[in-house]
Amino acid sequence: MMRTRVEVEQIEREKLAPYAQKSGDSGGREHPEPRHPFRTEYERDRARIIHSRAFRRLEYKTQVFLTGTGDHLRTRLTHTMEVASISRTIARALGLNEDLTEAIALGHDLGHSPFGHSGEKELNELMREHGGFNHNTQSLRIVKLIEEKYPRFSGLNLSWEVREGLSKHSKFYDLPSSASLDEGRVSPSLEAQIADLADEITYYSHDLDDGLDFSLITARQLSGLEVWQQSAEEVRAHFPKLRGKELASYAIRFMIDRQVHDVINTSSQLIRAADVQSVEAVRRHATPLIAYSEQLLHANRKLRRFLYKNLYYNTKVDSVNLRACAMLRAVFEAYLREPKLLGISTTRRLRKEGLHRTVCDYLSGMTDRYVLEEYERLCLPRHDSIGPRIEPLQPCPSRLSRFRE
Repeated sequence: MMRTRVEVEQIEREKLAPYAQKSGDSGGREHPEPRHPFRTEYERDRARIIHSRAFRRLEYKTQVFLTGTGDHLRTRLTHTMEVASISRTIARALGLNEDLTEAIALGHDLGHSPFGHSGEKELNELMREHGGFNHNTQSLRIVKLIEEKYPRFSGLNLSWEVREGLSKHSKFYDLPSSASLDEGRVSPSLEAQIADLADEITYYSHDLDDGLDFSLITARQLSGLEVWQQSAEEVRAHFPKLRGKELASYAIRFMIDRQVHDVINTSSQLIRAADVQSVEAVRRHATPLIAYSEQLLHANRKLRRFLYKNLYYNTKVDSVNLRACAMLRAVFEAYLREPKLLGISTTRRLRKEGLHRTVCDYLSGMTDRYVLEEYERLCLPRHDSIGPRIEPLQPCPSRLSRFRE
């Protein structure tokens, strides 16, 4: 049976919660387009993100470990897909718009630089006197300006609600500029709040999983963390013979499941207590309605501190990332000296965006692999013209071999 967009929009009105964002009520796009006969606005947004070049490049961008260091370790793309999966689960349980939630989740890391958070810090330092660099802001720049897929406008021309979700990712009160915004609105949609919290659930749990799998942290080190200990004990109760990595892997699954359950139950209670009955009421509510319980919030803060101390700043991770960031800086400086290296499509933005921002946009969109190749092409043969030679990662970065130490 054929189902049109109008029929899908009607089903949303009948089935979704009153405070869910309905695709038929979208604030529209910056550049008006005719609506699709079969797909809703948020279905189109999701497809546009998936088919973008920035999305495809996430496959070769670092999550925690430099890409190429292990076949089973997460990349920025696998992380994004995991966020989208968890986001849909929470949205469905709360009667919210799954398509909108998924579109925001799929787009939330489009602006991430190569080499993960280390690369982001490096670019922010390089851009300190030119507006800085933040991957959330960069995600919005990509979908509004940088992607080139349509002849009539720059960017992906996403709906207002998806752009709002991307702009507010981890920045609860920074709205995108729009004449249609009401001054009294301070909160994003519940769908955007879900994508934000699902991101946190995902990277805490899966970074921990990768750290255990890569033997950078041990289960013994985790014994004092409540969020881990409860899950490990539950696994032992059900599967007493599990040991080592099998036990750890299953404990991660239990941990994610517990966190998702907690968010669904806590958020449902908060929504009920706030008595919000519309999207507008959600936007007027000054505090998040998608949240952890107080107990899990404190437990996750302890987990966060543990991960920063024992994983993110672990010398085996940090030293490799720092050397990669030295290459990022060298390539950045090479482009500043010779802007013609940026290519025709990028240099068109020089007059409007300025040299530093144009270089930053170009470099932040690169994969880890491409930065290493550009470093080898631009810096090693001509090191005398751009400063002292930087020792490459071992083994040779162009081969993207494993960076185990």
